Amino acid sequence: MKTSELTGAALDWAVAKAEGLTYWDDDRLCFANEPHGEDFEPSTDWAQGGQIIEREIDAIYRTRISTGVVTWEAVAQGDSECMGYGETPLIAAMRCYVASTLGDEVDVPKELL
Repeated sequence: MKTSELTGAALDWAVAKAEGLTYWDDDRLCFANEPHGEDFEPSTDWAQGGQIIEREIDAIYRTRISTGVVTWEAVAQGDSECMGYGETPLIAAMRCYVASTLGDEVDVPKELL
């Protein structure tokens, strides 16, 4: 799946993968319980996503597309070529982080789509 289209559980899973927090156990996707506990939702939880932004993102901008809709743009730390876009600052930043870490395409488990 294109990183730029990730959202919800698929985006949170991709961030967890980039953070090294996912693994497979008996053909079942699991999240490591440390350091975030069971509910890892950095695309909607500022306490989790904010830590990643501070460490990995250089800038987040509020922009308007031609239809007047507000969107957000994030730039990866040290890589002005790697950007992420989204409806919220957290979504833009997490897409940017995943793209800078895992690339423009991610194999998301079908259970999360």
